[in-house]
Amino acid sequence: MTFVTDIKTFAALGTGVIGAGWIARALAHGLDVIAWDPAPGAEAALRARIANAWPALEQQGLARGAAQERLRFVVSIEECVEHADFIQESAPERLDLKLDLHAKISAAARPNVLIGSSTSGLLPSEFYADAVHPERCVVGHPFNPVYLLPLVEVVGGEKTAPQAVQAAIQVYEALGMRPLHVRKEVPGFIADRLLEALWREALHLVNDGVATTGEIDDAIRFGAGLRWSFMGTFLTYTLAGGDAGMRHFMAQFGPALQLPWTYLQAPQLTDALIDQVVDGTRAQQGERSIAELERYRDDCLLAVLGAVKASKAKHGFAFAE
Repeated sequence: MTFVTDIKTFAALGTGVIGAGWIARALAHGLDVIAWDPAPGAEAALRARIANAWPALEQQGLARGAAQERLRFVVSIEECVEHADFIQESAPERLDLKLDLHAKISAAARPNVLIGSSTSGLLPSEFYADAVHPERCVVGHPFNPVYLLPLVEVVGGEKTAPQAVQAAIQVYEALGMRPLHVRKEVPGFIADRLLEALWREALHLVNDGVATTGEIDDAIRFGAGLRWSFMGTFLTYTLAGGDAGMRHFMAQFGPALQLPWTYLQAPQLTDALIDQVVDGTRAQQGERSIAELERYRDDCLLAVLGAVKASKAKHGFAFAE
């Protein structure tokens, strides 16, 4: 089967933070968007989120014809997907909900239209089990804010056609994203497995009284986080090995992996620990609203992305490298 990759109409089911991010990205790329969400007040909340993100998208650069007015909110799953060229589901992480939802989505959609799910950990072979034409069903797991961060993890299930994975990658690339094909169905995929390990250790550091939430964030944003934004982990450690590179680094620092530095298992989420984390992050937030912090984050991301892009061009790297 040949799957649709020339996208004019983007369907979005679920319009929370992630779903709204997909919609903002699609609108910014000049697409018509049809959205559905059964939650009370969902349309008003969605339009407010899009309006809050739009200044960053204007700064990044809008496609010709891009407009917030090209968003249409509908009241049924069938109306949302029946004329769509691509479908992205961003419903809550519940297997029973996604099973039912994708059975209905796939029954109403045209057979050659790709269906992506924003799930961050559920496996596609499980929640696409009752889907019609499951060969066109994939995971397309993005990162918040979806409208600025380019990474999207693409995962196929047992019944997904290899051509569907490649077609989905093509669609996501057309939306300005950097698709990463996850070769095996594993819980958490790639990025979230790494983030979860860091999150567990951060909770232990708070729980053990080693550091506050703000101090832990400072350890990332003034240290490793700056390197991660353009070089990642493995290449960073390669440089730490000097001219001998990664082999020397592994020989020198590999034995430290046997030391009991980390816990790996998460601490028990006691009320006391939750209060510490909430109080710490409330102090970090100060008097700023979430919407204000989102705009601050977007400006910072655009600055970092722009600086990395300019430096890569100067040194002969493609932006996707």
